[in-house]
Amino acid sequence: MKPRVAFFDFTGCEGCQLEVLNFYTEIVDLINAVDIVNFREASSDRSDEYDIAFIEGSMTTPGDVERLQGIRNNAKVLVALGACACTGGVNALKNRFSEEENRKIVYGDDAKYYKTIPAKGAPHIVPVEFMLHGCPPNRLEVISLVKCLLTGKKFEQCHNPVCVECKMAENICAFERGEFCLGPITRGGCGAVCVTAGRKCWGCRSLVDEPNVNSEKDILNKYGLTVNDMLMQFRIFNGTLEVAK
Repeated sequence: MKPRVAFFDFTGCEGCQLEVLNFYTEIVDLINAVDIVNFREASSDRSDEYDIAFIEGSMTTPGDVERLQGIRNNAKVLVALGACACTGGVNALKNRFSEEENRKIVYGDDAKYYKTIPAKGAPHIVPVEFMLHGCPPNRLEVISLVKCLLTGKKFEQCHNPVCVECKMAENICAFERGEFCLGPITRGGCGAVCVTAGRKCWGCRSLVDEPNVNSEKDILNKYGLTVNDMLMQFRIFNGTLEVAK
């Protein structure tokens, strides 16, 4: 019997689900290997019976929390898909303000009709088995996880910072180009796609395991920057995380 897979969206742009649909030929192999029973971006089918659930988006309402808990109870494996689902993503920028202020800015005189909570990723509310970071996550990483789940193999994620992949790609350091780059403290696995394209690392793949804080401070000092400068950039995608100063 094929594993039953479901995709659920919460507060987000749904770009992570669209990235799954961009798998080209790989999507055919995926469809043949599993039964997709919930995927609003691709099908009108709905089922409450599933083995693997992918969560996209952050939790920003009491209803989101309740719905997520129900999905967790049904799923054997729960996967946080993308930056919003893993760490709250850009939605967590609202957490710097009071909920009353957020409601007033967004809804004006109708604010009293809406309930909202600080934005949180799925792991802040329920246990998850896997987190696939990124905005959007690397499609090859998604495919690798699905293959491991189907075969019983251990899923291995990248534990190096983006800087390692930048050097392998022979990129000019973004700092040398006058950009503020979060590559030294951000989890790799994306192939340094943003820097390779001539931009900078925005930190969407969250904090690398055991970041070299002292080395990061040395880099900041070299370019006349401060830790607070770094934190302001890091909060774009990681407002729910604390970074050591």
